Amino acid sequence: MAANLEHPALNAPQTISVTSTAFAPGKAIPREFSGYGENVSPPLKLAGLPPDAQALAIVVDDPDAPNGTFTHWTAWDLQNATEIPRAADVKKLKGTQGKNGTGKVGYHGPQPPSGTHRYRFRVFALREKLGLPHGAAVEDVWAALEGKVRAWGVLEGTYTKN
Repeated sequence: MAANLEHPALNAPQTISVTSTAFAPGKAIPREFSGYGENVSPPLKLAGLPPDAQALAIVVDDPDAPNGTFTHWTAWDLQNATEIPRAADVKKLKGTQGKNGTGKVGYHGPQPPSGTHRYRFRVFALREKLGLPHGAAVEDVWAALEGKVRAWGVLEGTYTKN
């Protein structure tokens, strides 16, 4: 199951504002957050979270990857917070991480093989925790999100291989 904007989990209202002090919407993601740089997650600021949200989930992907959408990060059951810090320590946020497209658990920054790619940082406010095990696949995350998303938002950035 490919993750895309038509996924049922995205039928919830898109009312969360996702921003970053590292890059503006639609603009270039700095090298430090890429697979060519420090490979750490950028800081995210969240606004408009539903007050009754029980947890947050994040799915970061590249819809322009040559072999279909590539997953760069999944994290879920994060404490309901208005900020996800730079180089986020998911355990400190009381969350769990899944496998990225490289087969490893955790964040893997933009690393397009060529050209400019888009990267979607989607944040979901959840009715209840997902309860998935550490290292779950993105398909399992998408399936678990169904029916549990109260609201969501997205910050899209770009990265160009130099």
